[in-house]
Amino acid sequence: MTGRREEILALVSELKKIEVNDLAERLSVSKVTIRKDLDALEKRGLLHREHGFAVLNSQDDLNYRLALNYDKKVQIAKLAAKEVANGETIMIESGSSCAILAEIISKTKKDVTIITNSSFIAHYVSNEMNCQIVLLGGNYQQDAQVTVGPLAKKSIQNFFVDKVFIGIDGFDRVFGFSNSDMLRSEVVQTMATVAKRVIVLTDSTKFYERGLIKTLDINEVDTIYTDGGLDEDTQRYLETKEVTVVTTK
Repeated sequence: MTGRREEILALVSELKKIEVNDLAERLSVSKVTIRKDLDALEKRGLLHREHGFAVLNSQDDLNYRLALNYDKKVQIAKLAAKEVANGETIMIESGSSCAILAEIISKTKKDVTIITNSSFIAHYVSNEMNCQIVLLGGNYQQDAQVTVGPLAKKSIQNFFVDKVFIGIDGFDRVFGFSNSDMLRSEVVQTMATVAKRVIVLTDSTKFYERGLIKTLDINEVDTIYTDGGLDEDTQRYLETKEVTVVTTK
């Protein structure tokens, strides 16, 4: 995605709705150029257009989470992508930052195999030729577009990888890392057992929330990639637990 389109998405994410003429003026390009950019973003499901406006998707749409704070998630994903080498096989769990990570890897690396339980991620990078997708079987959750359950867990156990990348819904110093869905938490827990390193991608707001289901203890996570909104006290605490914390500027 071009830098200008990232800027457009960041503005729409912030304002929820913005006029096409306003976008053209803010970004110092023609309305024709803006419309082409909006067409491309709409085709990918990241926003939609209404009567001369660019509008953020409904919260019920899976792409809503992808578009929300998109610029921060891109910067997080770009840092995390440095962990991946050409020719490597990795595992990626579902989540908006994880989807962006998969896209960046598919555009910047060669011959990477991505094992995932997310049909959304598989579709999101389906046009890229630099990576191979292994989609895990299991019971299908239509709202999250992921596979879960015993078959998914059994499928995961057939692999061993150096790195698994996951998202989280919350954090607590006692409770650890948490998720809002029990079945997805079980998938993450299983992924963590077949990887040498567990890497979390999340925006900093999740450190001030708590999901319903405990997913991983602090000592089960090796590295966290997040944005600069993480407070110094929480960062120091994580580092005392031997978790590497990498933040965007």
